[in-house]
Order: sequence, then C-alpha cells, then structure tokens
Amino acid sequence: MQFYQKEIQLPAFNRGYHLITDILLEAFPELKNIKIGQFQVFIKHTSASLTINENADPTVRMDFESHINKMIPENMLYYKHDYEGADDMPAHIKSSMLGCQVQIPITNGKLNLGTWQGVYLGEHRNYGGRRKVVLTAFGN
Repeated sequence: MQFYQKEIQLPAFNRGYHLITDILLEAFPELKNIKIGQFQVFIKHTSASLTINENADPTVRMDFESHINKMIPENMLYYKHDYEGADDMPAHIKSSMLGCQVQIPITNGKLNLGTWQGVYLGEHRNYGGRRKVVLTAFGN
C-alpha cells in the first residue's frame, strides 16, 4: 500500500461556494500512482467547509449560499461569539453542518466522482483568507 500526504494553501475566495476539484488535482499528481484507493481532503479551519455537489451549473453554488444564509442568519441576538464580526458564529455553524472533510474513491489513478460531482470549498466568512487543506491519498 502507498501513502501520500501534503498540505496546500488555497487562494483566498469570496464568501460562497467554490469548485476546487481542479486545484486539488493539480496539487496532487501522485493520484496517478494509485490503482484502487481513497483520497481525503481535510480543511484546517472552523469557519469554512468542504462538500461534494454539482460541478456544472454555477447557480447551484449560488443557491447553496442563499439557502444556508436563510437557515443560519447573521446577527441573531442569542449569539454570544460575535467579537470577530456578524459572520463569525454563523460561519462556525455552517462549517459544522457541512463538515471539514470529504473522502473520494480513487480508481485507476483518478478520482471516481460522478459525472456532475465536484469538491466545493464553502467559504463562510466575508474575509476568510487563504485556507489550508491536508490532502491524503492511499491505496494500491
């Protein structure tokens, strides 16, 4: 079994949902060495998230942002954790709801995603900055 791991820093993204599949693939050419295995992406932040969803129509990502902002609004009177701004506590809740990692099968040196699937970075802060992710691949 082979194991590969590296940490990369993503570019800063605006608040919203962003396809990062190509960035991950470009940073991890070692995938081609694995015939059958797993690829894990883990984000090292508590106010951004990772998920897998539609990779073709950008309106899906816009709808994600609109809907989650209705589900988890800013400026709720009961939020105690607000010293970093109105978007801070909602960003933590969004991150916990969507998750900090995704795992994808590797088949014949490629991510075995569905035709319309891609990896999203959910940037939940207005000024989140550059996010760090740990990429791990293992298999035969």
